[in-house]
Amino acid sequence: MLQVANLREDKAKAVKGLLKRNIENAESLIDGVIALDDKRKALQTELDSVLAESNQISKSIGVLMKEGKKEEAEEVKAKTAELKQRSKILQEESQEIEKELMDSLYQIPNVPHEDVKKGKGEDDNEILSEHGQKPELYAGKKPHWDLIKDYDIIDFDLGIKITGAGFPVYKGKGAKMQRALLNFFLDEAEKQGFKEIQPPVVVNEASGIGTGQLPDKEGQMYHIEDTDLYLIPTAEVPITNLLRDEIINEEDLPIKLTAYTPCFRKEAGSWGAHVRGLNRLHQFDKVEIVQVQHPDKSYLALEEMNKYIQSLLSKLELPYRVLRLCGGDLGFTAALTYDMEVWSAAQEKWLEVSSVSNFETYQSNRLKLRYKDADKKKHLLHTLNGSALAFPRILAAILENNQTEKGIRVPKVLQSYTGFEWID
Repeated sequence: MLQVANLREDKAKAVKGLLKRNIENAESLIDGVIALDDKRKALQTELDSVLAESNQISKSIGVLMKEGKKEEAEEVKAKTAELKQRSKILQEESQEIEKELMDSLYQIPNVPHEDVKKGKGEDDNEILSEHGQKPELYAGKKPHWDLIKDYDIIDFDLGIKITGAGFPVYKGKGAKMQRALLNFFLDEAEKQGFKEIQPPVVVNEASGIGTGQLPDKEGQMYHIEDTDLYLIPTAEVPITNLLRDEIINEEDLPIKLTAYTPCFRKEAGSWGAHVRGLNRLHQFDKVEIVQVQHPDKSYLALEEMNKYIQSLLSKLELPYRVLRLCGGDLGFTAALTYDMEVWSAAQEKWLEVSSVSNFETYQSNRLKLRYKDADKKKHLLHTLNGSALAFPRILAAILENNQTEKGIRVPKVLQSYTGFEWID
């Protein structure tokens, strides 16, 4: 969440940034937060004064009793009782204002970076570069949802039978392709200095709040009834929360972590012809990379992560393009996001396969994730994350782009992982 101190110091910058997200009432939202903080501070000042007075006069009771001034002592006791009652009321009011302040801050998204352009949605995203050659397929080319049936490698009907729509069953070479992608992505991440983590795939409410999935995306997450637990929508949530409430020594930065996990998303209202097959699922596999960085180095780290994810797509021989998201398409917690899209030759469309984002201090402020500098002063860190990569659309593009009349060619970089060169 945003820092109130920053909103006070440069309200104009925050308002300008939020207008890129098409939040027309940005100024009133920020004014409301500042007003609540003013009220919180005033209550705290009064509470501190009442507690100090109560403590001071309480000490006099014993002295008065020893001096035989019982009547005066009883008057002081009565005054102390009044002050204690007043302090209780002030504490309750302060807690209510604190909650109202936090709820208000939770409703305000991150302020976009100055490089982010104003825009309404995905049609206004900036295309920064395009790489690779789009394949020319034979006349009988098919979309992946037909190919998976022809080669019996993924079964959506079985998934419906045992769970429901959006939960496919991978079979034979389809399952081996999943395992190959998993190991390839983790091995590549390790080469880049990311430490592998195997986290839980269920998180508590505090973790969801820490990285910003809650309360913003509550409707998209699977909630376990009668608990405060949720199935993760991305490994970003458990990995980043490993560092919640931590103070990191400056010399230990950066912290680079990676994990493979299944991910779960309701994707409510998103079904239709444009999301057939593997294009959008309720359960899918993904390797995530997370970096915790010094604020002065986070945007250099973002560019490095961007280039790294592009290198994975190049090694998989997939044509891709890089976009910078506009304000209207930017995620709630992100300050700047690059999307990577691969070309799906049979569908003849671009498929988003990765987002890499810098959240600046938005997550770390919720997480209370800080570092201690050489002068022992504490500062909020910057957090970053990226999909490296999400499996389903990568697999869809591999199947479609590499189909031939004799079978589907496996990208060379995966062949040592699969143990086969062709799906036939």
